[in-house]
Amino acid sequence: MDLNTVRQVRSPSSADEVADWPAGHAWLSGGTWLMSEPQPGIDTLVDLNGLNWPALMASDAGLEIAATATIGALADFSAPSDWTAAPLLRACAHALLMSFKVADVATVGGNICMSLPAGAMVSLTVALEATYVLWPRAGAPRTVAAKDFVTGNHANVLAPGELLRAIHVPAASFKRRFALRRASLTKLGRSAALLIGTSGPNGDLLLTITASTPRPVQLRFAVMPDADALQAALAGAIPADGWFDDVNGTPAYKRHLTVHFAEEIRAELAAGRRDA
Repeated sequence: MDLNTVRQVRSPSSADEVADWPAGHAWLSGGTWLMSEPQPGIDTLVDLNGLNWPALMASDAGLEIAATATIGALADFSAPSDWTAAPLLRACAHALLMSFKVADVATVGGNICMSLPAGAMVSLTVALEATYVLWPRAGAPRTVAAKDFVTGNHANVLAPGELLRAIHVPAASFKRRFALRRASLTKLGRSAALLIGTSGPNGDLLLTITASTPRPVQLRFAVMPDADALQAALAGAIPADGWFDDVNGTPAYKRHLTVHFAEEIRAELAAGRRDA
């Protein structure tokens, strides 16, 4: 897409060089959404690629993902052998409606900041209990839990000009067992429901529900619940009008998928616990 309203492209070497944020400015990283449709309100692009943030840094503390890291790079990351939940990186990357060529340009931070219900980088980082580092244009950096970042369909907590700098996933989250379920109306379509469950050595359950709801919904159980307890928790967490309604499925369809997948995940992780 030729953005014919853009009159300037800024390429700072440091985010500190961008002190103000007039109307019409937009951060540019992968640009896969910016270039996909007209952006009549944008006259200035601020290119993040010159900041040269290291894409992926693994340590004993976990994995730090730069907002500018590509989704393809994250999918190809070689994790330590004891990070049993690391396959979620590739699984969530492949849940997105994009070709491998787009995945090598689209960024993790871009997908998160789009804050769409089917944004699988949101699903991934919420399920792995990540935290986001945000850089405002004025003031000190702040940290936000991934589960609190998205507030609705295409809505989040970012202030104007505020920048997602990095995503930190703790090593402990990678060392949990996991189960994932996803469905779409078409084979290569956008997710209608994407659920991820994780469980630690004490047999707890952390269930993350995305795509079927406007924002992530997360249920935490100190011990593995039975089927009735899980269904009661789902009913209490998501009201009748709390399902996302779009061309990828009716609210009734998405509720059905969510309830079904939640029980499959519970049963799979419970069985794994008994077999341990």
